[in-house]
Amino acid sequence: MDRCVVRQAIKETMTGNIIGYELLFQGSDDSFYDEPETSAADMISNFLMNNSNKFVSDKIMFITFTPSLLFRNTPKMFEPDKVIIQIEDNLIIHPLATPFIKKYCELGYQFAINNFQFSQKYMEMLEYAKYIRINLSQAETTETERGKKSVENIVSMAQGTGKKCIATGVNTKEVYDYAVKLKVDYLEGNYVAKTLASKVDKVKYMQGNFFQLMVAVSEEEPDMEEIEQIVSRDAGLTYALLKLVNSAYFALRRRTASIRQALVTLGITQLRQWVYMLSFDSKGTDSSSEELLKISFLRATFASELVGYIKDCPINKTDAYLIGMFSTLEYMVNATEEEILEEIPVSAEVKNALVAQEGTAGKIYSLLLAYERADWKQSKKLSESLGVPTYLLAQTYIDCVDEVNEIWKGLTTEYERPGEERRFMHFDDSDDREHLEDVLY
Repeated sequence: MDRCVVRQAIKETMTGNIIGYELLFQGSDDSFYDEPETSAADMISNFLMNNSNKFVSDKIMFITFTPSLLFRNTPKMFEPDKVIIQIEDNLIIHPLATPFIKKYCELGYQFAINNFQFSQKYMEMLEYAKYIRINLSQAETTETERGKKSVENIVSMAQGTGKKCIATGVNTKEVYDYAVKLKVDYLEGNYVAKTLASKVDKVKYMQGNFFQLMVAVSEEEPDMEEIEQIVSRDAGLTYALLKLVNSAYFALRRRTASIRQALVTLGITQLRQWVYMLSFDSKGTDSSSEELLKISFLRATFASELVGYIKDCPINKTDAYLIGMFSTLEYMVNATEEEILEEIPVSAEVKNALVAQEGTAGKIYSLLLAYERADWKQSKKLSESLGVPTYLLAQTYIDCVDEVNEIWKGLTTEYERPGEERRFMHFDDSDDREHLEDVLY
């Protein structure tokens, strides 16, 4: 049977910071958890055993554990500070659940109650939970007076008892606004990704990544392959570089969407000057913008891997990478997707994919978005249409998450080569600086 797994961000309402991710599983229909309990437990346990180290990052993972998973000690695959054990009705009513929950609490694990309700069985579990999760996706929850009153009472109770309240199913702007009005602690849902960052006047880029670029270009003999890798994992830097090289300042006969060609065109002297000019506005990113950059990097990596499974695909891995990388730019640049792509000579397939989700490339982009939303039916439909075996999606996605996590660990620690002092760049050609300032700003 085909299986899929994806993670969804959980955002702090007040600050916009991402505090963790929920790991969502899919089975033959909508969820592993809809299948027989032992079958679901076997599938999830095997998956976690083979991949638990791949999606563990600096953020907490929220995972729903069935009774069998809890009784098998599956949560112990994770350190207590790396996982939140989510429990729901099938575990709450289980006669053997309470002793196991107590044991895990004593070991330092924390719990969340899914779809909390005002009933005796849920109230009895309240003392063991740190988080209360309320699903706002159901229409009666947010549209009827009775539903709204029930939700408001749960939030009020959570606040009064010191529990953290997570609103899930935040899939539309209306539900998002309602959840914010309720003053819940955290938000999760398809609409959350759209609110991670507001449009800004200048392109955002990752500060750790930018510092690595500064060090790389200040080498006596810079490694262009290393520089290409640094630029290509950051949507902001990729866009800024291609915009610069394709500007009237360079007057190229043929515009380029290749990062390597752009670096060659720029040359090491002007490359150093470009990095120097960017450094004047290098204030890094806030948590929300950083998460948006991670999303673009993950989409780019995932898309480029998917291309390898598509027979006679009209785009190559590089084009697929650009689709994922540029998919978030309209949230990072004060311009529409169409306006952004006018400045960069991407192929027609890439442009049509990003603007209208048309053609094979458009289906790849649509698959990225559907999979990210945990829309399993649409993901299966699109993957079958593209000829991508659905059983490969989960492992490919998790491998991409692992790659992004590993690179991000390096970006979030201060970069300095062992045994070397930091070096800073100095430029004397004021004319070149003025030209670059005109292009960049």
